[in-house]
Amino acid sequence: MRKKGWAILESKRNLGGEQLLKDRFIAALQENNLAEMRKVPKADLHNHSTRGGNKRYIEKWCGTKIPDCPKFRDLHEMNQWNTINIKPLLPGRPGYEKRIEAAFEQAKMDGVHLLHMSVTIGEEALFDNSAEKLVYAIQDIHQRVAPEVIFVPEIAFLTYTPIHETSEKLDQFLELNYFKSIDIFGDEFAVPAFKKVFRKAKNKGLILKAHVGEFGTAELVRQSIEVLELDQIQHGIAAASSPQVMRWLSDHNIQLNICPTSNILLSRVENYQAHPIRILFDHGVRVTVNTDDMLIFDQSVSQEFFNLYHAGLFSAEELNEIRENAFAN
Repeated sequence: MRKKGWAILESKRNLGGEQLLKDRFIAALQENNLAEMRKVPKADLHNHSTRGGNKRYIEKWCGTKIPDCPKFRDLHEMNQWNTINIKPLLPGRPGYEKRIEAAFEQAKMDGVHLLHMSVTIGEEALFDNSAEKLVYAIQDIHQRVAPEVIFVPEIAFLTYTPIHETSEKLDQFLELNYFKSIDIFGDEFAVPAFKKVFRKAKNKGLILKAHVGEFGTAELVRQSIEVLELDQIQHGIAAASSPQVMRWLSDHNIQLNICPTSNILLSRVENYQAHPIRILFDHGVRVTVNTDDMLIFDQSVSQEFFNLYHAGLFSAEELNEIRENAFAN
């Protein structure tokens, strides 16, 4: 490491400004310096809270090592692996709260200044079926572990739950005026059917997201955005197969919150070099880099930037632009 260069940057640290942050980010990439990369403000906009924590933190608490995950054929295989290797280590409410704690610890450690983290409807069952008690627990953990992290609480739900049940449950969460974003995941082709649910969230001013285009089609991405009036897409990589859809996404300023390692380990993409994030970027689509399920995939936001850089997919300057994208909305 060129210590003189880092010393000059460090002497400017308190001056602030995007140029300084850009310089630090680029220097960290070029010097392959993870410690310095963690000092640069980043965002994680696609994080499933109970699977979004620091693996070493959980291992220390449990007193056992979590194995490295294999490359999965699909989501079902990943969920089975999670059920066998992680869930038994973290049972009940104490295990749930430790997962949330680990997620905030991860954000703090990795220099994530802005964290969108989802809580799935149904998790309130661990808190006497009280959404209010669940929220109080998350608020307490946030303030105790990482109060410096700007936290955007996100409510999420599965497509497999009947729409009327989801709508009724959502009312309980929205009444608390705590959640600022909403997400849906499961069967992508069922996503557009949840228009009624998303109208409620829109009327409350929530950021509207959906898991689409990870396993579905480019046209489904556009359809879901149009029907649900989405602001952002979780994954959305299938859009790279359609120049028309990419042009539409760019024209409508729709952001794709992409998780490169997740896409590889779920067999959606062969490797980093082949990841369609480059195609999307070249077609003017706003993209961000995120973790998805950190506890399983074990790649932080900082590491994802290195993964894309070392794969030769982006220049350091382009990756800084992507880093900045996450703070633009």
